[in-house]
Amino acid sequence: MQIREAAADDWPRIWPFWHRVVSAGETYTWARDTSEEAARALWTSPPKRVYVVEDETGTLVASAYLTPNYGGPAARVANAGFMVDPDHAGLGYGRALAEHVLTAAKAHGFEAMVFNSVVETNPAVGLWKSLGFTVLGTVPEAFDHPRHGRVGLHIMHKTL
Repeated sequence: MQIREAAADDWPRIWPFWHRVVSAGETYTWARDTSEEAARALWTSPPKRVYVVEDETGTLVASAYLTPNYGGPAARVANAGFMVDPDHAGLGYGRALAEHVLTAAKAHGFEAMVFNSVVETNPAVGLWKSLGFTVLGTVPEAFDHPRHGRVGLHIMHKTL
């Protein structure tokens, strides 16, 4: 597996699984019918640093972005978003990418990372906890999950 910063021409390989994940409506708070143009802006607009994972065959299987969560005097707190192609889930790509992005965040001077809205039924909650994130709080019934109904959104934090 290779993890690297994304190039501009990687977007056409990110979009298919980005669209699949978001349109499923189970893990992201973005509109399920987000257009490709809007999706690209959400995922890649500066100051975001975008990373991708390629498997042994060169297939792009995951992506993440790293960005400041706040500005000004709180700019040392990072935010990130992660997506693994559902056809490649459970193979360790998400964990490897998360570890890479956490290391990159620290190298770029961030001192903490916060996730503003992690759907409480998202299997990635276990990953984040195993990497040292804690749930600071949960906004109850804030997310309309297509299978589970209304579920909470966790706010998660990790000191880097």
